[in-house]
Amino acid sequence: MFWRNLALILTIIGGVNWGLVGAFDFDLVSFLFGPLTPLSRIVYLLIGISALAMIFVPACSLKESLSHKMN
Repeated sequence: MFWRNLALILTIIGGVNWGLVGAFDFDLVSFLFGPLTPLSRIVYLLIGISALAMIFVPACSLKESLSHKMN
């Protein structure tokens, strides 16, 4: 549950960042950590991994829901 929530939060941060880039040409991650510094690259990597992990969240939630109904 912790990892799912963390992935959700990071995915939301990434979405907000891309919204800012699209609307105002403002990259919040680069502003906070510098343009393509090692730290900003780590943040981008974590957001990307979180977005990929969120693909599997609905399937995992459905599987957990079904297993609880069978018990």
